[in-house]
Amino acid sequence: MTLEQYIEEHTSPPPAELQSVERATNLYLHNPRMCSGAVQGRLLKMLTLMIRPRLVLELGTYSGYSALSIAEGLANDAVLHTIEANDELEDFIRANLSRSPHGGKVRLHIGDAAELTDTVAPGEAFDLAFIDADKRAYPLYYDKVKRRIRPGGYIVADNTLWDGHVVETGHDDAQTEGVRRFNDIVASDPDAEQVILPLRDGLTIIRLR
Repeated sequence: MTLEQYIEEHTSPPPAELQSVERATNLYLHNPRMCSGAVQGRLLKMLTLMIRPRLVLELGTYSGYSALSIAEGLANDAVLHTIEANDELEDFIRANLSRSPHGGKVRLHIGDAAELTDTVAPGEAFDLAFIDADKRAYPLYYDKVKRRIRPGGYIVADNTLWDGHVVETGHDDAQTEGVRRFNDIVASDPDAEQVILPLRDGLTIIRLR
């Protein structure tokens, strides 16, 4: 048994509908590793229960697994706005949302995350944001999302260790550089306090002062 398997066996299991989403993701989508998975999904739910947000923003929906994990922790009158750039995934995502009793809390937007972040829920401040979209644009996402978060709100960013490439020489591709720049920007931001968790591919939790 690996340590990862041990952790999963000793973490509360996701509900049946999320297990179905994960199976469908592995069967029908390219690069299913992008799916948050059971342990990260349970952490997203738990963080949501702890923060108790009224309004949540997600950049990068993919199959909808992370959105539904967050929605599971939301109060019935709270809303999650999620943005997905790939319009070919829309039907797949909506089918997955319909499987869950929490899917009604999710509002799906198809388009460019950098553009839609400025226009989703106009005039509202988000309590929590989850960034899991184009790694090359992480620094831009941080700038745009930060403007939409209330003081004392939270940003969670996925893939911030990027398979360890952030500390390896010879990895100077645009995605690795985007993640590195994001990590450096957050670490030097006087408005933020943050911690990187070595969960899966790295998960950064940021609180805005």
